Amino acid sequence: MNGDEQLLRGRVYGRDHDDDPGPLAGQRYAALIGGPLDGLLLDITGWRPEEVDHGAALATELGRFPGGRSLYGPRPGEPSAPGPGVSCRFYYCGDTP
Repeated sequence: MNGDEQLLRGRVYGRDHDDDPGPLAGQRYAALIGGPLDGLLLDITGWRPEEVDHGAALATELGRFPGGRSLYGPRPGEPSAPGPGVSCRFYYCGDTP
């Protein structure tokens, strides 16, 4: 793991690095697995189950297409826990411009 990857671990995607970039109590998160955003948490508080099932296309400069999006989604049949904390995992599926 390089220094950039270590900086991302445990941080919440989209949170400002100057503020506390870690998870907040009472929020629900998906852990991002693999790809350029590996180790980050995605805040999915308030997402409907069908939204969680579809995953997310996340803007990043770290992917194959700078300024593009990295695609993450759950694996079929993998359980999702209700309530706050890390409730599911989204796996890297690829990049799009």
